[in-house]
Amino acid sequence: MYSLSLSPEQHEFRDTVRAFVDGEVNPVALNAARLDLGDRNPPLEVLRSASRVGLRSLALPEELGGAGADALTCCIVTEELAAGDAGVAAVLGETAALARALFAAMSPQQRERFLPAFLEDDDCHLALADREPGADKALGIDYHRPVPQARALDATAVRSRDEWIVNGAWERVGNAGLARLFAVLARTDDGPALFLVPQGAPGLTVTEDPEPRWYHGSRGTVTLKDSRIPLDNRLPAGAATRGGEVPWPLAVNLGIGRAAYEAAVDYAKLRVQGGRPIVEHQAIGTKLADAAIRLEAARALIWRAAFAADRPDAVADASLPDLPHAAMAQAFAAEAIYRAVKDSAECFGAMGVMRDMPLQKYVNDARICLYGEGGTADLKLRIAEAVASYRRTPSMLAAE
Repeated sequence: MYSLSLSPEQHEFRDTVRAFVDGEVNPVALNAARLDLGDRNPPLEVLRSASRVGLRSLALPEELGGAGADALTCCIVTEELAAGDAGVAAVLGETAALARALFAAMSPQQRERFLPAFLEDDDCHLALADREPGADKALGIDYHRPVPQARALDATAVRSRDEWIVNGAWERVGNAGLARLFAVLARTDDGPALFLVPQGAPGLTVTEDPEPRWYHGSRGTVTLKDSRIPLDNRLPAGAATRGGEVPWPLAVNLGIGRAAYEAAVDYAKLRVQGGRPIVEHQAIGTKLADAAIRLEAARALIWRAAFAADRPDAVADASLPDLPHAAMAQAFAAEAIYRAVKDSAECFGAMGVMRDMPLQKYVNDARICLYGEGGTADLKLRIAEAVASYRRTPSMLAAE
């Protein structure tokens, strides 16, 4: 099992990012005027500063110019970033996870072309376009039943001499409005594949998703029309991953909850009512205690999921039970942290719903984690199947 004592490197990562959030993120993200406007756009100047301290290439192996952080370290860093701003954490987390996956799948020649630009450009974020319009199933998973045959990709890539001609559309693409390099999934004559498309490529159109924003960071629709891509820009379809089961999005949720809880504790120690700080009142004390319990339980599950991501053999050697740990952490954290944030906001009374105060931002951010990807119902069905030892083959999972 993972050690509850963080390594010196993990302590250094955490302290460095915490100082960065205090000095660079909070002054922008928690500015009263920005909060009052409900501005959810990730601040570009903060993202550039984060890149300069190595957070954009956090998960990239050291031999490729990154920090080589493991899944647990990525979760620790993402939690710290999300305690400042969930949008900043989401953008950096998406880019860091995709960088590890995509550059690992590239040939040496492809890395020589794409890696220097990624490392040198602080604005170079990555995006994976693999979800076509209408691809999501309307009724969730087929519980304890085989799924229908996988839906064929509508997007196509046709070879024409020394280039590919790619046509297609993909929706809900993370980092769409910020990406300098897209990996798009399309169908070829010999099966699906990924194609690397730089920003500004002919035929590329990016449209930001409209308000209201039920997501963190940047998201939008990517369209390619008769876009001509160099022949060597192809990657295996198996590279279409954000780094396996690394549970960094769950750490975004955790950071939101921690920020709300810490703000409530600080306020409860300062606010005096009935001759004593309200933290000494039973009603407030029990709310804060419940929030602390939920946050610590969520962190334990998220760290366990990170351990499982770092140790693929953990089930085989009986270190962990054969269960979907990332799904369990997500299902528990989404609901528990939302309740923790609501309890924290209630400690502020009417101030907790004022638009220019951070608590309304935390509540909205926690609701996005709870409902933004369709809730936790499908996750719980996945867990139920695992409890019953019902196994889905890779092809069955791909079909969903």
